[in-house]
Amino acid sequence: MKLVVVSAGLSVPSSTRLLADRLAAATGRYTSVDVQVVELRDLAVEIAHNFTSGFPGRALSAALEAVTGADGLIVVTPVFSASYSGLFKSFFDVLDQDALTGKPVLIAATGGSARHSLVLEHALRPLFAYLRAVVVPTAVYAASEDWGAEGLAERIDRAAGELGRLMEGLGSGAGAVRRAEVADTAGAADKADASVVVDTDTAAAIAPRSLDGALASADRFTVIPFEQQLAALRP
Repeated sequence: MKLVVVSAGLSVPSSTRLLADRLAAATGRYTSVDVQVVELRDLAVEIAHNFTSGFPGRALSAALEAVTGADGLIVVTPVFSASYSGLFKSFFDVLDQDALTGKPVLIAATGGSARHSLVLEHALRPLFAYLRAVVVPTAVYAASEDWGAEGLAERIDRAAGELGRLMEGLGSGAGAVRRAEVADTAGAADKADASVVVDTDTAAAIAPRSLDGALASADRFTVIPFEQQLAALRP
């Protein structure tokens, strides 16, 4: 699976990038991922030009495609004026509004004081909820005093575990979603044959005896007539 890390750090070296790298490494312990890092610092000029011209440059276009095609995202921003940085927000402003729909996202931030930690819940989480992403429950904030102190490693591991498991879960259901879309199209063409797509493991657990014949398929998913499903659920 493809994990894209978006880092909005400005300095070199950057504590924002350090946190992003640690989160990506921790996620890799929970699921197999190919990691790609998008450094927004390198895209600042192209992002500004995109606002005025309406067209992304080559590097920005590649970054937007990477984010859109990712199976999961880690996004990390420094805190400026009690919120995410303008560069961070600008990148997601030029991203297609549907690009993050249903995509697992781990949000994180860095700052000079622990007093800014609420930026995660008051700024980042609402932003990605608006973009219809699936934001993991644990967000990670690292103040200057957190580096080397107790607690940060545990928060990183917990958040990474949630992201890894969410990516695994949504990844395993991707085929079911695609098949469901095909079934919906077929149903629209022939309303008389009402059917839905069912995960055969789930169907077998619900009615192992009455659905044995219908589930005898080489594919893990099969189309079960709707009326047959209703009959299987009746006592």
